Amino acid sequence: MKIEAEWMRGGTSKCWVFEAEHLQERGTSLDVLLPRLFGSPDPRQIDGVGGATSTTSKAVILHRPAGEDVDVEFTFAQVGIEEAAVDWGSNCGNCSAVVGLYAIEKGWVIPSGDVTRIVTRNTNTGQVIVQRVATPAGALPVIPDAEMPGVPFPGYPVGLGFQNPAGKTTGALLPTGAATDTITAGGTRWTVSMVDAGAPVVIVRAEELGLDPARYDRWRTGVELQLDTLEQIRRHAAVRMGLAPTIAQAARAIPKLAVVAAPTKTDPGCDVNVMMLSMGRPHPALAITGSIALTLAARTRGTVLHTITGDTVGTILRLRTPAGVIETWTEEHDGSPLVGVDRTARTIATTIIHLPEASGSAAAASLAGATL
Repeated sequence: MKIEAEWMRGGTSKCWVFEAEHLQERGTSLDVLLPRLFGSPDPRQIDGVGGATSTTSKAVILHRPAGEDVDVEFTFAQVGIEEAAVDWGSNCGNCSAVVGLYAIEKGWVIPSGDVTRIVTRNTNTGQVIVQRVATPAGALPVIPDAEMPGVPFPGYPVGLGFQNPAGKTTGALLPTGAATDTITAGGTRWTVSMVDAGAPVVIVRAEELGLDPARYDRWRTGVELQLDTLEQIRRHAAVRMGLAPTIAQAARAIPKLAVVAAPTKTDPGCDVNVMMLSMGRPHPALAITGSIALTLAARTRGTVLHTITGDTVGTILRLRTPAGVIETWTEEHDGSPLVGVDRTARTIATTIIHLPEASGSAAAASLAGATL
């Protein structure tokens, strides 16, 4: 079995990008096909194309819709590493950054002016993301030259504007109806905020975890010592937010969890210090969909984050992450709020992925006819 794919970096993530028709013609369930392509279950993903981390075991599936309001629709897949499973419950903001670039490179969208606007829709959440790709003189630059925190090499600049992002997964910005809630986990009561914008996120104060706001450089060690407790908090939040019927059934990918604290005078210019967890581990930078939730949380009175930022946040929110300071922005577009962030993206490889026919045939036989 041979499958066409692009290997692309979007923001601080890497993902395999497929066109829907290339996968559908295999006649095999994507819940079976993708883990096998990625080499799961295996912590090394040694016999597949996965990168063995939460930020590199990702897929984006694209197609061109018939309607004229959206240029490209895409579905995001978080592929399990140690389990042969696919989480379809949320979107990845970093991987979203490859969609507009792919559309231009493949001729789906013709560049227009110095900035080309591509309207995309994520099918996992129904979220419309207005992408702006720099195309000076109506073309992509020969050599990408845009830098961003967390990536050592340049890419093409891509602006991602999430249109009306509140409540796309649960139906409300505050799924429980409250700006703060109390969750009991690990024998302790935790004050949290549960917010849904871009992706569902549960926000915890660093001080409640015993982390020193003045020693952000030591947070990772402290967080890793409390991963079991944080996972309990996250799973309880999943039930409270209506994302899972029971704690045991909570998905690995959502809700995300963010640990936050106020910056100190010695911190680099930022409004809040953040460490986010992804698939049960500290994220090396920041989940971009999670940054959208944090942005609206900072603007919502009573949330854990608003108690840190207060009413001082303007159109820009500066989030300190392990990779550096990431800025989100807020503006109006056609009468609707856009909450966004600037990323970079580039294509790493255009390739054919080979899968042994016996594996593909066995998968097809077990779930014949199931498609995206």
